Amino acid sequence: MSDLSIPADKLREAAAQGPTIATTLAAFAESLRPEAIPPAVLERAKYLILDAVGIAHASTRYEFAHRSLSAATELSAGMGDTPVIGLSARLQLRDAMLMNGILVHGLDYDDTHAQGVIHSTAACFPAALGVAAQAGLGGGDLLAAYVIGMEAGTRLGSVAKGGFHQIGFHPTGLVGAFAATLVAGRLFGLNAQQLAMAQGIALSTGSGSLEFLNDGAWTKRMHPGWAAVAGLTSATLARHGFIGPKQAYEGRFGLFASHLGQYAKDIDLSLATAGLGEVWETGKVSVKPIPACHFTHACADAAALLRDRHGLKPADIRSVRALVPQEVVKTVCEPVATKKRPQNSYDAQFSIPYIVATALAKGRFGLADLDDAALADAEVLALAQRVEYEVDPASPFPKYYSGEVIVSTHDGRELRHREEINRGAADRPISSPDIEKKFMDNMLLAVSKSRAEQVRDLVLSMDRGLQARDLAEGLAARG
Repeated sequence: MSDLSIPADKLREAAAQGPTIATTLAAFAESLRPEAIPPAVLERAKYLILDAVGIAHASTRYEFAHRSLSAATELSAGMGDTPVIGLSARLQLRDAMLMNGILVHGLDYDDTHAQGVIHSTAACFPAALGVAAQAGLGGGDLLAAYVIGMEAGTRLGSVAKGGFHQIGFHPTGLVGAFAATLVAGRLFGLNAQQLAMAQGIALSTGSGSLEFLNDGAWTKRMHPGWAAVAGLTSATLARHGFIGPKQAYEGRFGLFASHLGQYAKDIDLSLATAGLGEVWETGKVSVKPIPACHFTHACADAAALLRDRHGLKPADIRSVRALVPQEVVKTVCEPVATKKRPQNSYDAQFSIPYIVATALAKGRFGLADLDDAALADAEVLALAQRVEYEVDPASPFPKYYSGEVIVSTHDGRELRHREEINRGAADRPISSPDIEKKFMDNMLLAVSKSRAEQVRDLVLSMDRGLQARDLAEGLAARG
């Protein structure tokens, strides 16, 4: 291949090691016993799912959810008995998975694995919920399969070292398809050979373009749901003997060679399976405290802190510099004109100028800052015009999504604050009680407090004798 491919020595090294990444992940998915997963990991997994369920309910208040439901209902042709989170609709299984993924990811408030730069829950949970319920399995089976998908997806994302974003691919949709394939395959009871084959099939199904960044399009919202659909499709084809390529990841045209271009030379294939079954990446997944791209959080917090510490008002501020990792510039800093004047909520969620300006003006950034009135706030928009970005030479990306804000005032002061470790990161985690509070806040946008508490208790007890079908029914809207 050209010099943009994975170097031949890396391919030879991978081949010489014997088992492929796909066969290693397949063996893990087939053989992992639920009791082998540390209790703390299972507990964290339930809280990650709880976070996702709360976000999904909040999403039901937005236009994108109802337009998506109209399409999914048409695709289901009035057939299907699979519930949808927070809604009363009944769809065919694949369409329900798509909808659930859209609802979990639609507000860009769902969890992120920093090193993998991937929203794994948004693909793995819809896949686990749908297949486990259809197969008549228990909540404990669902939870174990979810953890398997999380462990695989986060590792596969980590291999690329942020390279997918540089080329224009969204790992949540692209890599999420492989994670969801392992989730579905585990719940279908596929053997290791079938699970390996399913990953080869998934190589032709994973997708996710970052083109939405240029105009605030809705397409990112569908990526994890589509990944769940891809996982179900790939696992089902493998279950029936369909043949897929063996080297889904390290092959000459495998995932990394075909999707990373010039960044393929920087990958570390060993990260795909490093510590599998011993080191648990699920416990390192970050819960978002802010409903925006995770790359913006450190700067948002730094800006809010400067405002509160120094009593800043927008009129006091002459100019602002936001220091961000080089790797996130394409996502949250460019194109500059759109970032400084977002045309819609999705533009805003991926805009350093808008988010920093909002935090400086209001002392926070929340869902309310994404509505039409907020996007038209003249004071915030004027301040956003004075926010410039610079590449942070000391960034620890992707271990942390650091950020620093430097404010120059009209009276000659220079005020600065750095957030080296973004809030919610593995080394600065959001606690279970804080996740529960976030869940309740999101739920109360859509349902009563008693209903929210009922859903909370259902999710947190899923592995205590609950059937997956009962969980799925319990998460759907009543009446």
